[in-house]
Amino acid sequence: MIPVALSIAGSDSGGGAGVQADLRVFARLGVFGTTVVSALTAQNLAGVAAVHAPPAGFVAAQLAAVLEGFPVAAAKTGMLWSAAIVERVAALLAPRGIPIVVDPVMVATSGAHLLEADAVAAYRRSLFPLAALATPNLDEAAALLERELAGAATDDLARALEDRLGCPVLLKGGHLVGDPVDTLSVRGELARWSHPRLEGVNTHGSGCLLSAAIAALLASGHGLSEACALALRFTHGALASPHELASGARLAGIELARADPQLAAGREARRRK
Repeated sequence: MIPVALSIAGSDSGGGAGVQADLRVFARLGVFGTTVVSALTAQNLAGVAAVHAPPAGFVAAQLAAVLEGFPVAAAKTGMLWSAAIVERVAALLAPRGIPIVVDPVMVATSGAHLLEADAVAAYRRSLFPLAALATPNLDEAAALLERELAGAATDDLARALEDRLGCPVLLKGGHLVGDPVDTLSVRGELARWSHPRLEGVNTHGSGCLLSAAIAALLASGHGLSEACALALRFTHGALASPHELASGARLAGIELARADPQLAAGREARRRK
């Protein structure tokens, strides 16, 4: 049986992020992808021109339909936009007991705000306590910790985030100077992964790609640390093998990234269960 994964995220009209990227990742990693569209964006690689959020009730209706109709094995959240949407999503997911990867999408690379100010409190109150993992970048970490991070050690930040949010945290290091170091904190125990920084490729959507890959691997039967390690490798592989568009843009080559080891390991994990 093919596992089912769920993306609850915004739509990217440029196709490089949001539910569009998540579905491509799910397909590449061998899981069946379902979606709940929590926001519509008018955007391209130059930035976000406009955002339209559907009513929270309609987001909830989508989620209820998916949860009732499919055996969802893991979920990820991306752009949720408002406190009302966060609360409705959390209320429907809470009884399910499935692993949830929360990517706290707050600000686009272009600087556009993708989350209303009062939604951060809703994340802390309702969604993070349900999460198997949160995947903030350094800018999001600063917002969640409500302090400046200049000079802070990433190990300390990862532990502080886990303590503050009440769930394991994978602190993404893409905004660091030099080669990125990603740090996982689970009950205060740390794991770190480093990859060479890649030049000449647009990293738009890389956070969506990573969280979707982790959710897909959790749905396939992997443990959390293993899912993070494999998803980071997959994400780096996608960025290292970019699609080249006629415009000259080079975007993550999701379909070109190596997936076989993850799939084989996932099948073995399901057999062991």
